[in-house]
Amino acid sequence: MPLVTLVKSNAFGYGFVAPSISVLASDTSNAVAIRSATDADWPAISLLDATSFGRFGHPESLDAWRTLMPSDSTVLACDGDDVVGMAHYLDLRLTVPGGAVLPMAGITIVGVAPTHSRRGILRAMYTELHNRIAAARYPIAGLTASEGGIYGRFGYGPATIEQELTVDRRFARFRDDAPDPGGVRMVKPAERRDDVQDIYERWRLRTPGGLVRPKALWDELLIDRESVRRGGTEWYTFLHPDGYAMYRVFGDDPMFVRVGEFIAATTDAGIALCRALFGLDLMEKVVFGTHPADPLPYMLTDHRVARVTHVEDDLWLRIMDIPTALEARSYQSELSIVLGASDTFRSDGGRFALEIREGRARCRPTDADADVQMDLDVLGSLYLGAHKASSFASANRLHTNDSALLAHLDAAFVSDLPAVLGYGF
Repeated sequence: MPLVTLVKSNAFGYGFVAPSISVLASDTSNAVAIRSATDADWPAISLLDATSFGRFGHPESLDAWRTLMPSDSTVLACDGDDVVGMAHYLDLRLTVPGGAVLPMAGITIVGVAPTHSRRGILRAMYTELHNRIAAARYPIAGLTASEGGIYGRFGYGPATIEQELTVDRRFARFRDDAPDPGGVRMVKPAERRDDVQDIYERWRLRTPGGLVRPKALWDELLIDRESVRRGGTEWYTFLHPDGYAMYRVFGDDPMFVRVGEFIAATTDAGIALCRALFGLDLMEKVVFGTHPADPLPYMLTDHRVARVTHVEDDLWLRIMDIPTALEARSYQSELSIVLGASDTFRSDGGRFALEIREGRARCRPTDADADVQMDLDVLGSLYLGAHKASSFASANRLHTNDSALLAHLDAAFVSDLPAVLGYGF
């Protein structure tokens, strides 16, 4: 799904009538009602969607995302008959370090009309939406944010990092000792759907940040609507037995390649796909998203031809149920601490005795003094292993009187596989 003004994705929720909650605007002259959507609201939601995010979504595309939305997962802000705010969540499944899969409420298409900004509407909608998420017993909530300064106050921390590499393929040469696995074929992705789905499934089951992709979203990806191509060609696809790369060609003179989806279930698959992409002789450059630990630059004779052109947070996480979330993932070293997590948005924080033995955790509420203290958004950033506790300590956002404890936290929470978001939502 495309990037949007506040949160990536497009999806509509199901109609459900719930009691309204009145929220005063900042000038107190008008009350804004917070309520669920009815079927009659969808044209107004579509208009706010397009106004906030810059374009109208295809109706069938929106229907595809609706299949992931439970009943009562939409919150609207209404000024009289006008829909002036919206927030939704999707029912998603997130892979965490060690391969466990947790239910995750994926916050999506959150927007406030420009006529009603700065009136506390977002907070009012988020309060109601997270009450519903908690009532549905999701241990984690996630979102993708295009504005980095909004969501920390709601307990969300950036948990994956996307790094964009731009490779000048005219000068990209692999070292003589770099592997050359081969095995790549040119295919039409819709004709090899079973192979592509199987590869993605194997990849997401082992990758922290991987998401289950249901049939409706596969249909939407492979139908390849012209309206989502942003001026590029239809999908071209390279297929390896353990990976695939779907890309578009842009421009005329020069032409360049932008990879839309690069999935490699093995290291060899990733290398083979890169070799194929760099073999596109008429293209000036290849642009693709990856993670900061990507080994590609080390395999080139001149690592400078693989330039980092953009780095940004991708998935943000809020831990709704700390014991459940911490006990679900695996760890790389042993640890015994009392962890304190402050939550100023809701009451999901507290102090917890965290015991990690043989890679598994036991986490229980406790009244003991905390050995380490942090806000809930920091815990969300640590959860998939993409960020270090010691870095947050240096930034004065994680506190402990035992400096040696920082090294133990870093060693425990690191993931043996880099965290990567499965797809935008």
